[in-house]
Amino acid sequence: MRITTDEVRKVADLARLAFSEDELADLTQHFEKMLGYVEKVRELPTASVEPTAHAVDVTAPLRDDVIRNPDDHANTDVLLANAPDRKADFFRVPRIIE
Repeated sequence: MRITTDEVRKVADLARLAFSEDELADLTQHFEKMLGYVEKVRELPTASVEPTAHAVDVTAPLRDDVIRNPDDHANTDVLLANAPDRKADFFRVPRIIE
């Protein structure tokens, strides 16, 4: 698969990146090499390889969800202790909508 400098320029524009013409030429060559490696991988006989999400069979250790409702009034001071600004039992934040 061939990639053109115009395609690299378009992707760079979408990513809001600016490159000189020399850098675009270098990037085009790098992308060409990467796509060449992808083509080599596609040539491998993988029909008998089972699809996997992980390289090894490991299950994630999960904990049970436990609902805890602490006494709201007792913990309010603790929860808001590091708040930069507070009004009564609430965080104060700057207004963002006029």
